[in-house]
Amino acid sequence: MFTINIVKCAERMSIILVLTLVILGCNNPTVIYPTRKDIIETVYASGKITSENEYNLYALSNGTIIKKMVKDGDIIHKGQVIYVIRNTAATAKLDAAAKNYDIAQLNLSSNSPILNDLKLSLQNAIIKYQNDSVNYHRWKNLWDQGIGSKSNLDNTYSTYLESLNQKKSAEQKYNTALNEARVAYSSAGSQLTGAKDELKNYFINSLRDGVVFQTLKEEGEAVRANEIVALIGDSSNRVIRLAVDQQDIDKIRVGQEVLLQTDVTGGKIYKASVTRIYPVMNEADQTFRIDAHFTEPVSATFIHNSIEANIIVQTKNNALVLPRSALTDDDSIWIRINGKNKKTVVNVGIKTLDYIEILAGADEKTAVLVTSK
Repeated sequence: MFTINIVKCAERMSIILVLTLVILGCNNPTVIYPTRKDIIETVYASGKITSENEYNLYALSNGTIIKKMVKDGDIIHKGQVIYVIRNTAATAKLDAAAKNYDIAQLNLSSNSPILNDLKLSLQNAIIKYQNDSVNYHRWKNLWDQGIGSKSNLDNTYSTYLESLNQKKSAEQKYNTALNEARVAYSSAGSQLTGAKDELKNYFINSLRDGVVFQTLKEEGEAVRANEIVALIGDSSNRVIRLAVDQQDIDKIRVGQEVLLQTDVTGGKIYKASVTRIYPVMNEADQTFRIDAHFTEPVSATFIHNSIEANIIVQTKNNALVLPRSALTDDDSIWIRINGKNKKTVVNVGIKTLDYIEILAGADEKTAVLVTSK
């Protein structure tokens, strides 16, 4: 019984001794002094490399791919055909519209059979009207002189009125046919243009000069309207598309240097420069888009590969710095004066992952306490 109590007392004494040593260790932090060194503040960003003027090419009609005119990696020009979709119905519609247009054009031309026939009828009606008018006025002049009979005058007057009405009728028929021919020609022209545009939708063309990075359809495959069929862009120029956290966006400026690594090229560091800052935040991940361009030749031509980057937002030579672990509450440090520990406020400048710049509140002779963690 006595032996057990001795053992228990010894265990308690060991625990107390260990705790005492720990406490003593905590009460004796490391003493360091601010030093001078060059310091660089950076903002982390991630993203991908894209092609300049990169765009997705879409199908404009439903159907089946019957011709694929390019392959991945081909250089293409604006308007070049990339895919052809089966267009039998559209071709037939265009042929019919073209025939209707030709007919409408003929009906409005100087060789129009309809207008020429009506024009002849009008000319005959005008000639007859002119003759009957002369004859009527001759008999009227004679009657005014007391010569001739009233019945002859009445007959010539009736003939004159009949000719006048026939001339008016012929004019109306000709003008009506002419207007109808003009409307038919305009309508046929619109239908022909529409049929041509519809047929164009079955030929998928590039929008500008560039290179085909990826084709997504093969001959014989079905395609739907508004479905992406190819990825096209500029092979000579690339854009570094970065995402910067909203808490750091106010530090970013156009022209700042960017140091980046890609998953494809491993540890190689590339240099770039910020060229554009987009003002709208992506609400999904609370980031802002930043574009940068390489400032040195890059041999790799890959796109859409992931990258990690550091944007240099501020640099300072011979700055007074402390390890970041020395900072307390973001604006204070512990110092030792005359053997006593004291918490004091400091004015902090540049912050990096490892160091903080001290602008005021401490100097190179200040004994700073850093508790080991």
